[in-house]
Amino acid sequence: MTPHTRRRLAAALLGAGALWALGGAHGPLAARAAEKTLAIGLELPLTGADADASARIRYGFEMALEEANAAGGVAGYKLEAMVLDSATSTAGQYDPAQAATNAKKFVANPAVVAAIGPMMSGEGKAMSPILSAADLATVTPSSTNPDISDPKFAGQYRPAGKAVYFRTVTTDAYQGPNMANYMKDTLKVKSVYVLDDSGAYGVGLANAFEAQAKKIGIEVLGRDQLNPKEADYTTVLTKIKALTPSALYYGGVLQAGVKLAKQAYEIIPNVIKAGGDGMTGGDLLKSGGFPAVAGWYATIASPHVTEDAAMADWVARFQTRFKVTPSDYAVTSYDGTLVIIDAIKRVAASGKEVNRSSVRDAIQATKLKTLQGEVAFDENGDMVNKVISVFRIVHDPKYPDDDVLHQYKYIGVAPASPAS
Repeated sequence: MTPHTRRRLAAALLGAGALWALGGAHGPLAARAAEKTLAIGLELPLTGADADASARIRYGFEMALEEANAAGGVAGYKLEAMVLDSATSTAGQYDPAQAATNAKKFVANPAVVAAIGPMMSGEGKAMSPILSAADLATVTPSSTNPDISDPKFAGQYRPAGKAVYFRTVTTDAYQGPNMANYMKDTLKVKSVYVLDDSGAYGVGLANAFEAQAKKIGIEVLGRDQLNPKEADYTTVLTKIKALTPSALYYGGVLQAGVKLAKQAYEIIPNVIKAGGDGMTGGDLLKSGGFPAVAGWYATIASPHVTEDAAMADWVARFQTRFKVTPSDYAVTSYDGTLVIIDAIKRVAASGKEVNRSSVRDAIQATKLKTLQGEVAFDENGDMVNKVISVFRIVHDPKYPDDDVLHQYKYIGVAPASPAS
């Protein structure tokens, strides 16, 4: 690489967003322009209603990159991080339009060979066709709407043909139905009222839950949509109260979810309440507060591993480095970053040029042992592993109220089909 080319690459990296070296003593990119570098993007709603959950996902990503660089880099390359925020002040949470802009920024930066994210499915629907056109793979640690990787919608979300949207979590085709199975088998729910927050994730999750609930004999008493920007949900909650359901199920994220938890505690305190992974995170615990959030059930679309004995050292290192406890999606983010690192290694070892297309092809062929177990993808980019984990918020005063590791009590794996 000529000095002129190196200067152009450094300028492109530094001008394309929040980009820096995660290598400690190696210093900023400008001081290391002579070294071989690759960039990995990270796209999350780092501000707004889901900032806490996003931060833990970001930390998992950063931890993996820092470890790789501390070990001497990857196949002769130092790894850079290009970090973009998908939240806007107008939306108060993730904004699909901003996510699309961020995808274009990744594509425009020739150093970016792959990305981690997005967090939300609404972001993913906006980003995927842009990434597809550039053959730029992303690995999402938390986006679960199945449409994005469904071959029925390939023309919409991957118009170039190949899968570019990979996941280290499973999808709402399992998260919603499996929670319905758990409600029937374990919680003995007879009737339920379903709510969503109008977002791509929330609507899809609620649809999947509702369809399975009806299929297995849970009576669905009604369905309503919450406007995340409205402050008062008492009208719909009062209507739900009059119907006396056994349970309430909410598909959505925290901008509406925090308000729902607070107001549901006041109006329907004795109704079983449950949601998906949009109802996990320190922001719900902190902003919803105890006792309002206590008793809520929530699922995540991955195995629960943060309390495994084998994970004790990793968890301790994470806490020491970032001063918070890790979530399971911090793990899936770390694992997703390992997937990209492994893909780069395999491309370099093969003698091929390390670029977006070769890294995408290598990610597709992944069979990698990670913290959550082996990660492998089907031809659509979906995880082969389909585990859905169930939690209940149980207040433990020995720990901070927003400690996700200790305030979410792990119940077990949700059943893939009902027992009866």
